[in-house]
Amino acid sequence: MSSSANLEVLRSLVRRLTGSDPAAAVRMPGGASTREFYRVGLEPSGSAVAMFVPDADRPEEVTQPTGSPGRPWPLLEVRALLEQRGVRVPRLLGEACQDGWVLVEDLGDDTLANHLESFPESRDDMVRLAVVDLARAQRALADLPATSIVGQRRFDRDLLRWEIDHFREWGLEARGVTLGSAERRLFDAASEYLVEMISRWSYGFVHRDYQSRNLMVRSSNGAPELVWIDFQDALLGPRVYDLVALLSDSYQSFERSFIDARLDEYMQSMGGSAADRERLGREFDLVTVQRKLKDAGRFVFIDRKKHNPSFLKFVEPTVDKVRAALARLGDDRTLVELGGLLESVLRRVPRAEP
Repeated sequence: MSSSANLEVLRSLVRRLTGSDPAAAVRMPGGASTREFYRVGLEPSGSAVAMFVPDADRPEEVTQPTGSPGRPWPLLEVRALLEQRGVRVPRLLGEACQDGWVLVEDLGDDTLANHLESFPESRDDMVRLAVVDLARAQRALADLPATSIVGQRRFDRDLLRWEIDHFREWGLEARGVTLGSAERRLFDAASEYLVEMISRWSYGFVHRDYQSRNLMVRSSNGAPELVWIDFQDALLGPRVYDLVALLSDSYQSFERSFIDARLDEYMQSMGGSAADRERLGREFDLVTVQRKLKDAGRFVFIDRKKHNPSFLKFVEPTVDKVRAALARLGDDRTLVELGGLLESVLRRVPRAEP
């Protein structure tokens, strides 16, 4: 695959930091991102990871709010905020943002997803660690600097609705299913209902994609630690959003009893009451419907627009998580109607995908 990255800029960055040329620069898998990643050998030993943001995506990465000249990339600004508040994030080694490059410590390849696959017996401890880390971070980030980019972005009604409509556009229409007029009215009404409920909740720091592929497993003094990555889109949102990303992870399968135990631990870490815990469970199910619909649509979008079909195998398991959440919300007529609609229209989706 050809690269638009100027590796000479990367070599110059490494020389500026170490005094030597990189020993090698090997392209790494980038998942669904258009960013490019390279593992860079450093002399006399060691390595780092370089991230390149292509020109076409750089304006989004470096968007500066009015009146904020010279603002760092969201990636770097959020990284610094998290580090200041005690969240383990990659160490920044250097940057050449004007040319699209950032150089960070090499965390290896052991994502939480890979770790759980290799060591399934560690599941309870590792996911518990991720929940406790999230609770600790939410407490530490309860108050944000007045100028923080995180505080200037939020899950407003438009963004919440966009995520649900992403499913309609890509999870249904792009796969040959067009809603009839009555179906569309029902879908829109249920979508607005979800958005209205979620947007009423109190908001705080949200990573936005706190799932097993965005947590790196490292060892610290003989004990495992988790390092957060891919946090550049952090914003204000409902407390439960990151819990849903983690515990309703499209790349994992957790039974409900396991999820409930982790929600108990989260609430204990946050010092909540029994009533808080009951509300948390319902919030979790509501956001699972909203978030997982988006994810199912996103996987089709990645295939159709980025020509990467590797995520298609997660569409059905992700929709199953929506079904399970809707079943638990069976006392809500609007959501029961949404569940019935989904069952009806999903039967019309062709099954030609891998």
